[in-house]
Amino acid sequence: MKLNTPLRLLAAFSLAGASFFAQAASDVTVAYQTTVDPAKVAQADGAYEKATDAKINWRKFDNGSDIIAAIASGDVQIAYLGSSPLTAAITRHVPVETFLIATQIGDAEALVARDGSGINTPQDLIGKKVAVPFVSTGHYSLLSALKHWNIDPSKVTILNLAPPAIVAAWKRGDIDATYVWDPALGAAKENGKVLITSGELGKLGAPTFDAWIVRKDYAAKHPEVVKEFATVTLDAYADYRKDPKAWIANQSNIDKIAKLSGAKASDIPGLLQGNVYPLAAEQKQLLSAPTSKALADTAAFLKDEGKVDAVLPDYAPSVNASFITQ
Repeated sequence: MKLNTPLRLLAAFSLAGASFFAQAASDVTVAYQTTVDPAKVAQADGAYEKATDAKINWRKFDNGSDIIAAIASGDVQIAYLGSSPLTAAITRHVPVETFLIATQIGDAEALVARDGSGINTPQDLIGKKVAVPFVSTGHYSLLSALKHWNIDPSKVTILNLAPPAIVAAWKRGDIDATYVWDPALGAAKENGKVLITSGELGKLGAPTFDAWIVRKDYAAKHPEVVKEFATVTLDAYADYRKDPKAWIANQSNIDKIAKLSGAKASDIPGLLQGNVYPLAAEQKQLLSAPTSKALADTAAFLKDEGKVDAVLPDYAPSVNASFITQ
């Protein structure tokens, strides 16, 4: 049957509308942080958009607590988050799951004492002002370090500052030390000395990691987007780990990371080499008992410190390895 003009227009409009809503459904807001990692190159190149065929709204955040608020409200669907704020979020029943371990943190986070602060040994931290973003991996690591050194946290003035505020306070001389990541870490190192790194703390029994997480409702509706997102990230890691020296020697890679992270180009090689970026085969092993145990251990620590009210009986439901393909 031949449709008259108004009906043809209505049919065309309906088809266009259906197509629009089908595409809009896969649009996604992704929260990222100023960490240094090889996947920043893929982000700069638009590789995620090409692989997922989704319109991605990249939003930069300075700390994990702000990301948790955004993902809990539904404003963000996929996010890059440290293990400490992730643990706090899961414990508070934010509906997320970890689908990829972004990095096992090494020298990219550290406790730095400012020159002239009088801090020469860990015990000198007593009575000093130490800045750190609360409920971050840096915060967890700082408290772990103080516990290792048998220092009562109440004897240290611990200030809750976001990384940009830490840089400003550091330059003014308002703080004596900080536990933070780049670019604030690089700024602190200019006239400060490292007391301990997250890599060293990991060997002492307090490992930290960064992860890519996703809202469970979004993952259930768009598993293909999450799977392609993970694939792009792991391809970037594989490209880097195939020949790290050659990868770092490519100035274009360094420039792209510097633009998205704010880190100094000269610091990026060392920061990259200070972390571990797990490949697909390693992810399969990590995204099981090791990650669930790390979350549970972190939750127990946070509860002891009064940062969460309780520890869940099982953290495995918040870890999902199904989006990782070999």
